[in-house]
Amino acid sequence: MEPPLSPFEPVSAVPARRVRPRPPVRLQALLLILTAATTFAAGVVGWQPMLFGVDDTLATDIGPHWQRGLVYMAAVLAVLAAHEAGHFVAARIHGIPATLPFFIPVPVLLTGTMGAVIGMEGSRADRRQLFDIALAGPVAGLVVAVPLLAWGMLGGAAAAAVENPFALPLLASWLLAVVRPELAPGTTIAPNALFMAGWVGLLVTGLNMIPISQLDGGHVSYAVFGRRGNWLARGVLLAAIATIVVRGQYNWVVMVVVVTLLGVDHPPIRDEGRPPGVLRTCLGLAAFLIPVLTFIPEPLAID
Repeated sequence: MEPPLSPFEPVSAVPARRVRPRPPVRLQALLLILTAATTFAAGVVGWQPMLFGVDDTLATDIGPHWQRGLVYMAAVLAVLAAHEAGHFVAARIHGIPATLPFFIPVPVLLTGTMGAVIGMEGSRADRRQLFDIALAGPVAGLVVAVPLLAWGMLGGAAAAAVENPFALPLLASWLLAVVRPELAPGTTIAPNALFMAGWVGLLVTGLNMIPISQLDGGHVSYAVFGRRGNWLARGVLLAAIATIVVRGQYNWVVMVVVVTLLGVDHPPIRDEGRPPGVLRTCLGLAAFLIPVLTFIPEPLAID
């Protein structure tokens, strides 16, 4: 943005320079602190429902379980920070302005958070740059989430599936079979801090990689297919609505409404005619498997 011209000076007296607005660091710091508090509380109470994180359960459990809350808080924030750092670093490499992450605290959610986002001037990116920036986040997040999940599985106590309400996506089920081959069929891991941080990382990654709107998957789809990716996004929205109605999964209604308000179609970007190239196209097609492997339409396996 160019600086405003003073009415008392000639145009030539004002040097042409670009002014970069200062990011709202105070807001970002506040959201980080709040997310740290809500995730700490979620870990303390053992990922149980609580009202704004200040009910009797928290007051009772904070003494014996503060370490669990601290480990979960640090681990889940590490996953989310890695995800957003992937976007941020890729954006900076390509010269696309981006903000530091905004973490999202949700004290009434069992996990304590809904992830994090960064602001980015995506309209200044071409299809190759958009692809790199979009995919860097999920890959970086998985690099941290999968080892944490495996670590939590190795150190966690075996439990019957009914004792763990958090359903496992395909990737987690395969990982469990590899790291704990001695477990009998129908046996899983009791929730623990590292396990839950990895589980949240997979859920957030899978959700973000759904090819619609301005989710990471929507960016990847638009980078690979161009404007034809909008038809894929519309199909995904219709399929999501049909699934909600048929299966009664009304917990996703708010998410569908938010995506619809943001716009199902991807906004235009710079140099849309430039193809992403063979390598990026192949990687993009493979990346569409990420939500299949990591997303859980019904995260809580409660009868």
